[in-house]
Amino acid sequence: MQGDSPVPRRREDRKRILVAGGAGFLGSHLCERLLGAGHQVICLDNFSTGLRRNIRQLKRSDAFSVIAHDIIEPIDLEVDEIYNLACPASPPHYQADPIHTTKTCVLGSLNLLELAVRRRARIVQASTSEVYGDPNVHPQVESYWGNVNPFGPRACYDEGKRCAEALFFDFHKTHQVEIKIVRIFNTYGPRMRPDDGRVVSNFIVQALKGEDITIYGDGSQTRSFCFVDDLIDGFVRTMASRPSVTGPINLGNPAEFTIAALADEVVQLTGSRSKITYRPLLIDDPRRRRPDISLAMRELNWCPTVNLSAGLTRTIRHFDGLLTRAHRALKEVA
Repeated sequence: MQGDSPVPRRREDRKRILVAGGAGFLGSHLCERLLGAGHQVICLDNFSTGLRRNIRQLKRSDAFSVIAHDIIEPIDLEVDEIYNLACPASPPHYQADPIHTTKTCVLGSLNLLELAVRRRARIVQASTSEVYGDPNVHPQVESYWGNVNPFGPRACYDEGKRCAEALFFDFHKTHQVEIKIVRIFNTYGPRMRPDDGRVVSNFIVQALKGEDITIYGDGSQTRSFCFVDDLIDGFVRTMASRPSVTGPINLGNPAEFTIAALADEVVQLTGSRSKITYRPLLIDDPRRRRPDISLAMRELNWCPTVNLSAGLTRTIRHFDGLLTRAHRALKEVA
């Protein structure tokens, strides 16, 4: 079901699209996809976790522009569509400055929604499966309200995203803004940071370095891993969906794996001799996580096509290249 969007044949079909968080892991892939579809793309990023190298190749296009800006401050631009991906998404990064994370989720959403009102732009909110917390319903359906600790270490992100969803629906009801909300489940792929802190990047980097692979808990907790290309296809389909499809819509791969199984797969694919070690489970770490994607299949004609082994192979290649270049640079300095 995945494929490149057709290049607009008419000038009036070419849209001016704002991607907030466009230099991040997901944002840079989305910018690339939209440029390939013939649109004019504005990347907005404060570069707190986004990387300039992610968008370096996109700057060659006259249809691509970059604005260094933090969305907790208002901004006014001529745009037709808005994607809000601006927020640190890994626990180490969003917990580093929890107050700013909450501001990004809440004030950032407020500012972009007000921009959508002024420009009559359609807007997609990148929400998260974290709104379900440590779920008591499995697999997670969009109608489930969640089981979230409102003042735990993850609250700045979990509750920030929940509040953002509320704002989106309030703007939809009050100002008739065309909103779309997607709830992203664990996504991985090239352009993840080595210090991302999420399980896929942690395991791959540890395996490539020959370090012990660290599992928090006994490894029986589960996750569902979606390759980045599949997720970006879901984003684009969501934006193009009919106005009545507001979401929230789960986007993720429904194939469920234990963390221990993921570690074994990474060791096998890297050919590493790393040993697996176990540490105490992190606070509020969900026991199970798997999306019910019935709504996305029905409304977007979307489901993932890249299996875990194929996706991990491409991701390992990315990290291997990063680590090789970093090692070469250190040798040159020495």
